[in-house]
Amino acid sequence: MAIRNIRTMGDAVLNKKAKVITEMNDRTQELIDDMIETMYEAQGVGLAAPQVGILKRLVVIDVSPEADDPIVLINPEILEVSGEQTGDEGCLSVPGKVGVVTRPNYVKVKALDRNMNERILEGEGLLARAFCHEIDHLDGHLYVEKVEGKLYNTSDLEEE
Repeated sequence: MAIRNIRTMGDAVLNKKAKVITEMNDRTQELIDDMIETMYEAQGVGLAAPQVGILKRLVVIDVSPEADDPIVLINPEILEVSGEQTGDEGCLSVPGKVGVVTRPNYVKVKALDRNMNERILEGEGLLARAFCHEIDHLDGHLYVEKVEGKLYNTSDLEEE
């Protein structure tokens, strides 16, 4: 496993639509492992393949308290949303910044796992936010497009 470089806002790859994964192979398994390690190293709760420069529809998420329960989503699709939550959101591709974003409070997704088996997952709160945020990356969108108001420096928020 290896830590991958996380692409930051302004990198053209972040604005491109990722391609569907049609088969599992050793390179994709290695990418999944690298993405999980990279996400943990960067202290994030989610990472999409375009953020490491790979235009594949692959996302890893871990919102568990101990950061030890990664979810792998291949070709994820949002099936259902409900409710609303508004709160601070950040991104590993927009380091040092945070902004207020409104997302659904409940999200149901369909995706393949790393064994290419279909799964249906449901999430509320932070997991719902992470599903939406990471799937947006697969379509070339960053959360900054949805920010209500302005972006804040995370260092400014720590001082308050």
